[in-house]
This record gives sequence, structure tokens and C-alpha cells, in this order.
Amino acid sequence: MATLLLLLVFVALLLIGAPIAVSLGLAGAAAVAVGLDLTSVAMIGTNTYASIAKYPLIAIPLFVLTGMVFERSGVAQRLVTFAQAIVGPRRGGLAVVATLVCMLMGGMSGSGPADAAAVATIMIPSMMKAGYPRAFSASVIAASGSTALLIPPSIALIVYSILVPGVDLRALFAAGVFPGLLAGASIIVPTLLLSRRYDFGAAEEQVRPPFWPSLRDAVPGLMAPVIILGGLRSGLFTPTEAAAVAVGYGFLVGTLVYRNMGLRDAWKVLADGAETSAVIMVIISLAGLFAWAGSTLGAFDAAAQNILAISSDGTVVLLVVMVVLLFAGMVLDGVSIYLITLPLLAPIAMAFEWNLTWFGVLMAMNIAIGQFTPPVAVNLMVTARIARVPMEETLPWALWLVLSMAIALFLVVLIPDIALWLPELMGYRV
Repeated sequence: MATLLLLLVFVALLLIGAPIAVSLGLAGAAAVAVGLDLTSVAMIGTNTYASIAKYPLIAIPLFVLTGMVFERSGVAQRLVTFAQAIVGPRRGGLAVVATLVCMLMGGMSGSGPADAAAVATIMIPSMMKAGYPRAFSASVIAASGSTALLIPPSIALIVYSILVPGVDLRALFAAGVFPGLLAGASIIVPTLLLSRRYDFGAAEEQVRPPFWPSLRDAVPGLMAPVIILGGLRSGLFTPTEAAAVAVGYGFLVGTLVYRNMGLRDAWKVLADGAETSAVIMVIISLAGLFAWAGSTLGAFDAAAQNILAISSDGTVVLLVVMVVLLFAGMVLDGVSIYLITLPLLAPIAMAFEWNLTWFGVLMAMNIAIGQFTPPVAVNLMVTARIARVPMEETLPWALWLVLSMAIALFLVVLIPDIALWLPELMGYRV
């Protein structure tokens, strides 16, 4: 009864439009109140707090702040110019530039919606002027922004490393690099083909920005992922310390290198970063309550047993899990999906002896596809709003990108070494 109540309250609140954090918290509290004794009800506050009282979670607000600092300091615009110098004037060139910039910005923010919003604000007006349809532009940037779930420092992978014991975050970050690049390539290929087929970008400027000046201006931004990953690889600092270093570096770039951030700008960035981080941390804390309620009531164990009963073939079960995650990605953000599903999926992965680092990357890649899959897609909602276009108009373009990235996901499923060879090469435990 209590297990059914947990799920029904959660789904009902989502359907009436309640925020995800409220839905998780109220569902967990209702299930505890009905299914357990009063002593357990008294533990609701303790478990809610315990969900965020973890040192590694400090990295999340710091990486959120890093992305905002680099966006406000003008790094994104300089990366656009540098990407244009690389791609040059060609049919579909601006769409490719948007994808490359999303991938670079994902290496600073770690958040798909934030990445998509920052790049859409800069790129969509230029793409519209060059002759790209609004719906196509919104679809490409939404899909490209989803690569932030794979390219380090991914906030979703940070959460995964905390919830799954024994997984090294440094190995996860390294494992996400080549699947992230593969995902980016899977967006660029159909983007170019569609642009040439429908003559998009016919009005693009035919002047290529000079390469070396563009590179020089972009170097401070390009150095951010190098500092983060290089510091982690060398052991100079932990992932949490890397996030703090990235924030400090971002402020130095904005105030001393580009000199376009004053005290007022810095204060606005800090306030916006605190607001976004607060939303994420509230979701994490109340999702922790939901997970504790589900675990205590035995809901996740029962669900895991039902999934395992579907088949003894690990491939069939993996396919079922991937389909579930795809639909979840259409409705929820990556962090929420990890928090809700991992208490259920981690025992399944262990039962079939799947490599947990590889499985974390598969989850991220699958959820990334869901984030730009209509009719409900977090990234696409953001970019469609910025492009001022109904989401249903993006469907013909988004589905091509969904299909292409699904092929990339299938390759990572078939060839785990796409994800695992780099962390193994770097000596991390996978």
C-alpha cells in the first residue's frame, strides 16, 4: 500500500504541474507516514538533510558558478569566433559552430539546460539572420547542450559517483570524454546533411575570422577544461577542489584578462549561481527522502526483482533499462533521474556484473537523448523558448538528431572500450 502510494503521489503531483522537488518530497513523506511508524516519520528531516550533507556535493554549486562566470565574462562569444575560424564559411557552418561551442561550454558548466541556454542566446539570432529556421536552430542547440551530461565536469556524473559506492569520479570524467565527442559528432553529421539538403545557412557571411587572433582570444576559455582535468589527473587537487579552482580562474579571466566584469557583474553572477544551486540542492535533498522511503519500504528491491524476472539475459534487461531512462529523460533533468532511479538500477547493474563506470556513462548518454526528445524535453523547452517557436515545430528536426545519437549510444553499448580505454590508460580504477 505504502509503495503504491509513493509512486501514485509522485506521478499525480508531476501531472498537475508540481515542481519535481515538491513531488519527490511529498511522495516520500506520504509513503513514510502511511507505511512506517511515528519514529520513522521523525526521521524525515534528518534524512532530507543527510542527502546533501556530503562533501563531494560542494562541487555542484561551484561548477554551476564556473559556467555562469565564463558565460558572463564573454568567453562564450570568443569561443564562437574561434569555432567559426575552424569551421569556416560552409553550408551548415553556423550549426556546426553551435555544436562545438556547446561542447566547449559543457566542459565548464556541467549542466545541459544551462549550456543550451547560454549558447542559444548567442547563436540563435545569428543563425536566423543566416537563413536557418528557428525550429531547426533550437533543435540543434538543444541536442548539442545535452553533451554536457557526458563531457566533464558533468554534474550528473558527480551525483552518480556519490550514489554508487566504489566508483571513481576521475574515472567517470575520463570515461565520458570520448562518448561525449562521439555524441557531438553524431549531431554534426546530420546537421550538415540537413543543412545541405534544405539549403540552410545560404546567407551566412563568407568571411572566416582570422585563426590565430581568434585562438589567442579563446585561450583563457579553452584552458578551463585543461586546468580542471589536468589538476585531477596530476593529483594536484580533488574534484571538489578542482571546482573551486575553476571558479577562481573564471573570475580572474573576467576581471583581469577580458576586463568586462566589475563588482556589480560579479555580484549578479554570485546571486544567480546561488539561486540555481539552491534549486539543484533542494531537488537532491528531497530526492534523498524519496529514495530513503522507497528503500525502507522495499519498493526498489521489489521493482528490481520484477525487472530481473523479465529475462536472465543481461542484454534484454539493459535494453529495458535504456528505454525506461529514455522516457525519464524526456520528463526530468539528469540529476533527478540519477537520484530517483539509481537505488533501483544499481543492484541490477551489480547482479549482471556490468562495469559501473561504463553503466554510468550509458545512463548519461541515454538521459542526454531524452533531454531533446519531444514532446517533453528539458533542453528543447529552453531553446524553443529562446527561439520563440512552438516545440511541436521542432519535432521533424529533433527526431533526426535523436536517431543519430541513438546510433552513437548503440556503439558505446557494443564497444565498452569507447568509454573505458581512456580511464584505463590514465591508470584509474574502472
